[in-house]
Amino acid sequence: MHICFIEDTKLHGGTQIWVTEATKAFIDAGAKVTVLTPEAGWVGPRCKAIGAAIVSYDYEDVINENEKNRKIWAEGLRDADVAICTVHPPRDGFHCSVFASRVIREFGLQTILIPKTGTIVPEYKREFYMPDEDAVSYVIAITDFTRRYLIDTYKIPAGRVELIYQGTEVDLFTRNEARNAEARKRYPLPPDASPLLGYAGSFEERKGLPILLEAVAGAGQKFPNIHLMLVGDGPDEVKLKQMVHEMHLDDNVSFFPFTSEPVYIFELIDIIMLSSLYKEGLPNILLEAMSMELPVISSKLAGVPEIVKNGETGYMVEPGDIAGFSDAISKLWSNKQAYGAMAANARSLMEARFDKKQQFKAFIHYFETITARKGHN
Repeated sequence: MHICFIEDTKLHGGTQIWVTEATKAFIDAGAKVTVLTPEAGWVGPRCKAIGAAIVSYDYEDVINENEKNRKIWAEGLRDADVAICTVHPPRDGFHCSVFASRVIREFGLQTILIPKTGTIVPEYKREFYMPDEDAVSYVIAITDFTRRYLIDTYKIPAGRVELIYQGTEVDLFTRNEARNAEARKRYPLPPDASPLLGYAGSFEERKGLPILLEAVAGAGQKFPNIHLMLVGDGPDEVKLKQMVHEMHLDDNVSFFPFTSEPVYIFELIDIIMLSSLYKEGLPNILLEAMSMELPVISSKLAGVPEIVKNGETGYMVEPGDIAGFSDAISKLWSNKQAYGAMAANARSLMEARFDKKQQFKAFIHYFETITARKGHN
C-alpha cells in the first residue's frame, strides 16, 4: 500500500500533527508514504525524519496551476494507491483537492483521491470534496455531523462518504506523576490557581478567545484564583495580551508558546476550554484532554456533541455566549463529585471509541477496501 498525503499549508496545528502521526503509523504497518507539501512547510521535515518520501512545491507559485507544478504534483501522486487531501480554504481560486484531481486525470494516474474533512464551512464548494464526478474518489469525514452534512446538503452519495474518527493516543495521554513534575517546571503558574483552565491552539478570530477572557472575568467573581493557560501562537496574540492587560487579568491569564507536546499542559489543568465561533470539526485538543481525564467546556459546534455530553463529560455552550461559559465553569467547579464523575467518563469514552491505534487500523482497512474495488494491488 502506497499512501500519499497532500498538505497544502505551511502552518502547524492539530491536523498537521495528525499527519505526522498517521505517517508513522502507516509506515510501521508496512505502507510506503509520500507527503506532498509546500517548501519550508511544517510537516515536511518531520515526516521525512519518520521515513516518508517528500515531494515539495512552491506554495505561492502552485496557485498558477502551470505545467511545472502539475508535473511536481504528478511526481508525488504517481505511484500512490490513495491520496489523502485535507480540505483547506481555497487560495485565490486554487484548491488542493481540485488541483490534485486535475493532475490525476491529466497524467492518467490510478491514484484514488480522498479529501478528508471534519469541518463544514458553508462557502466551501461541493467540488472541494468531490472534484471529479467521473473519477473513483471518496471522502473521509472525521465526525458524523460532517458525514451527514456532506450527504444531505452536498448530495454526495452515501457510499462515497466514510466516517472514521481520528482518535487520540490513549496510551500517551494518560496521567503520569513524573511527567506532572516536568510539566510544573515547563509551565510556571500560580500555586493557588483554582480552577486552572487551559486552551491550546491557534490565536485567531475564529477561536473566540476574547469570549474566554470575558468568561474568566465573570467566573472570577466567584473564583478569585481562577487562571487560564493560553498555549499557542497566531495573528491575534498581541491583541489578546493587550486585552488581558486592559481587563486587569494579568494575574489570571498566562501565555505560553505553541507546543507539539500538549500532554504536559493536560497534566496541570483542571478543565479544557474551547470557545470557537465557527469552523471546527472534532478538535484533537478535546480528545487528548479527555483521555487525560479532563472535563470539557466547549462551544456547541460540528462534531463536539459526539464527545461532549452535558453533565456527563462536560458542558456545551452556544458559540459566543460569555455568560454561558462563565456559568459552565461555575457549575463544573462547584460540584467536585460531579467533576470527578465527568473526568472518569471522559477517559472511558476515549478508551472505548477513540483509541488512535484502532483508528489508524480503520484508515488502512478502508484504503485496502476501496483499492480492492478498483483492482489495485
